[in-house]
Amino acid sequence: MAGKNTVGKNNWALFLLLLCGIVIGGFIGSLVENVGALSWLAYGQSFGLTQPIVLDLGILALTFGLSIHINIAAILGVVIAAILYRFL
Repeated sequence: MAGKNTVGKNNWALFLLLLCGIVIGGFIGSLVENVGALSWLAYGQSFGLTQPIVLDLGILALTFGLSIHINIAAILGVVIAAILYRFL
């Protein structure tokens, strides 16, 4: 049983590290957007639903939408997070 919990914790640790890498990388990319030599880090692509989907049931209206913006800095953040996970 102890081995199974360890595997679960490692998967969660990997997930959290990758999520932190995406968030911190995206934040850095948006910060250096106007810095001449580092502006290439902000280059990215957005994809997802351009218009939210609305399901109106009369007494309840549900709105579904998802948009993802990924940039070079976020990809580098994921790579660094994966390397850090490997060494931890």
